[in-house]
Amino acid sequence: MHTKQEQDAHNIQPSSLPISIAGVTKSYGPLKVLSEINLHIRSGEFMTLLGPSGSGKTTLLMTIAGFIRPDSGSLKFGDEEMILRAPHLRGVGMMFQNYALFPHMSVQANIAYPLKIRGEDRETIKARVRDVLETVQLGGYGSRRISELSGGQRQRIALARAIVFKPKILLMDEPLSALDKNLRELMQLELRTMHEQLGMTTVLVTHDQREALTMSDRIAVLRSGKIAQVDTSEKLYSEPNSEFVAAFMGESSFLAVDADGALFGFHGRKLATESVAADATARHFLVLRPEKLEFITEEERPSYNSFEGTVEKFLFQGESCLVHVRLTTGELVQVRRNLRESNKSVLPKVADQVLLGLHPNETRIVTGE
Repeated sequence: MHTKQEQDAHNIQPSSLPISIAGVTKSYGPLKVLSEINLHIRSGEFMTLLGPSGSGKTTLLMTIAGFIRPDSGSLKFGDEEMILRAPHLRGVGMMFQNYALFPHMSVQANIAYPLKIRGEDRETIKARVRDVLETVQLGGYGSRRISELSGGQRQRIALARAIVFKPKILLMDEPLSALDKNLRELMQLELRTMHEQLGMTTVLVTHDQREALTMSDRIAVLRSGKIAQVDTSEKLYSEPNSEFVAAFMGESSFLAVDADGALFGFHGRKLATESVAADATARHFLVLRPEKLEFITEEERPSYNSFEGTVEKFLFQGESCLVHVRLTTGELVQVRRNLRESNKSVLPKVADQVLLGLHPNETRIVTGE
């Protein structure tokens, strides 16, 4: 048996298309905003473009949408070249950061707008609007004014308008940034569920790492107009290819290490790791995720890469605590412990001498600048 929402989603089910981006470059005078971007987004995939301000992620999204024309390169939806095609002829659904809803129109009129400009008949428009309102769980809201809606409801109406004409590709530019934290987290899950039901190829732009990790099949991390790494959420977090990606994808401390072929050392002590030196001329760093470090005993030391230090600070943060440890070699690192899972009586106190362990399987070496 299918739920009502699944049935309504089926009623507006679009097909999907892959997106192929090859050698896309865009400059504004001397400033190169996109530099030889190569990216393949699979049919039906949820891809997030993630990066800091100025990384080029929004420019890349607007290039896909057709609002920005690149200086060079290829952009294909399926087998069709799109570089010269006007935005309204690309058949993409678009959700903007501010939702771009018409305040003088009712909910129904807002959603119907894309269908009207495509020349659909009145009965088709009425049926599609009804179905899509049920899909976004706002059945019966058609006669309301936009001003009568909450932030979360406006976000759903913006989504309904973007998908009502059955686009094969959905583009979203920071669609949750205006929501408060709790509602934002709820809508992340709802958008992900909606994507799974509708199956359209979806590209999201965000600067929020947690949002990207929660919603994406894969993430493309951008930096200075280039793609730094493309991979699944799990791989980007656990196997970053650079200091930048590791730092951007979560809390980390970094220890400078010496590289000799496939061997790495920290202050003369060999590190057990599966990482391989990618560039003999580059600087290399050990990535220390706070939750991967453990407090260990001398008896456990042989099974871990180990580091001695002194507790400088103990921060209570609800279900977890963050412990600042100053290593004997001078570096400051952080250790996070889940208080539900940890024996509070054995957690260290400020000024305690501790031994930290990092399992070889969790020991990741990356290159720096």
